[in-house]
Parts: sequence; C-alpha cells; structure tokens
Amino acid sequence: MGRGRVQLKRIENKINRQVTFSKRRSGLLKKAHEISVLCDAEVALIIFSSKGKLYEYSTDSSMEQILERYQRYSHAERVLSEEDPKSQENWCREYGKLKTKVDALQKSQRHLVGEQLDSLTMRELQQLEQQLDTSLRRIRSRKNQLLFDSIADLQRKEKALLEQNSVLGKLMENEKAKFLTHHACCEQQNQRQTYSSSPPPLADEDCLPTLNIGTYQSRVASEESEVVQPVPRMNSGNLPPWMLRIANG
Repeated sequence: MGRGRVQLKRIENKINRQVTFSKRRSGLLKKAHEISVLCDAEVALIIFSSKGKLYEYSTDSSMEQILERYQRYSHAERVLSEEDPKSQENWCREYGKLKTKVDALQKSQRHLVGEQLDSLTMRELQQLEQQLDTSLRRIRSRKNQLLFDSIADLQRKEKALLEQNSVLGKLMENEKAKFLTHHACCEQQNQRQTYSSSPPPLADEDCLPTLNIGTYQSRVASEESEVVQPVPRMNSGNLPPWMLRIANG
C-alpha cells in the first residue's frame, strides 16, 4: 500500500518535530543546490529553527550580494507601484516622443543607403547629396590617415628588422671565424698525435741488403768441409816399433 497523504499541521512530539525538521532542512538545502546548478540560478536560502539557530545556503555569489540585489529590486517595484497617475502619463508622452525620434532616425538611415527616395523633394535630395559628399570626404581623410600611419609603422618595423639582421650577420661571421680557428687547431693536434704514435718509416728496398739463401747454405757447407778433422791418436802399445818411429817422425 502507498503512503497516505501527510496532514500539514504542527507536530506535537518534540523529538519527532526535531527529526522532521532535520530531514526536511537537508532536503530543502539539497534542492536549492540542485536548482542553482541545473538552471544556473542565483539562490539564497535562510532558515531559522525553533530555537533560533540559523541555516543558510547561497550560490557562488555571497549572501550579502544576493540580499542587496533583492533590496534594490523590491525598492524599484515599490517606487513604480507608488507613482501617481500623472507620472504615468508623463511616461506615456515621453515614450511617444522617443518613438517619433526613432522613426525619424530610421527614415534618415534608409535615405542615406538610397532607399525610399521617391517622397523627397529636389532641395531635400541636394541636402542629402551634400551630406553624403561631406561624409565621403571625412571617410577618405580618415582612411588616408590610417594608411599613412600603417606605412610609417611598417617602415619602422623594416628598419628594426634590418638592424637586427645586420647584428645577426656579424654574430654569424664571428662564430664562423671561431669555428674555423678551432677546427684548424684540432687538425694540427690530430696530425701531431698521428706523427708521434706512428712507427719510423721503412728504408727503401733498393738500400736493403739482399739475402741469397742458396748461396749462404753452400758457403756454410764448404766451410764445414774444409774443417780439419782431428787425427785419432794411436795406441803405442799395439804398434810395432818401426811404425812408431814413422808416426812420431
């Protein structure tokens, strides 16, 4: 079964009244925040409890600003409601005058753009032509002035850019000279390191002595053959005397 309709009357039970107040207060603050966010509205909510405790909520703008705005609006409403009928008649007459002026200005504007010229007389057309000539002279004068100012500004910018370009060119030349000098120094150091670490140059092949291995071997063999072999000594005990005389002789 659904909930029955709540009868709106003061709750006699103090505890129930306090609980209901707390719940309804939270719901009311939540609804105020939701409408301010969803509808982009400025909301100011003030609640005083039965004990005089204050509960309030306001949007991004402060509570004081919203209250000041409310006071200004309510004051203006009271002033308008308290005005006498004569002032309202004055407002009506003022409105009629302003409307006539607006119609005349709109008609003059249409004449300036070349519309609805059939109702104008010769004198009115001449005055309109003079007015247009004066306007054209002023427009051309203002346009020429703007062109001259723009040309002068461009010339100043050109001069500044040329000076800046000259300064940058000098800086580039100095940097280029420094780079070339540094590169030459590095080349010289690399050459010195290469010369100090490389082995001594070899002599020419024509200056080197040739070594004939075959001739060297034959020479060694001949020298070995010429070496005198030692004569073995004979044992005198096994030889006859006459051979000993010959050998010793």
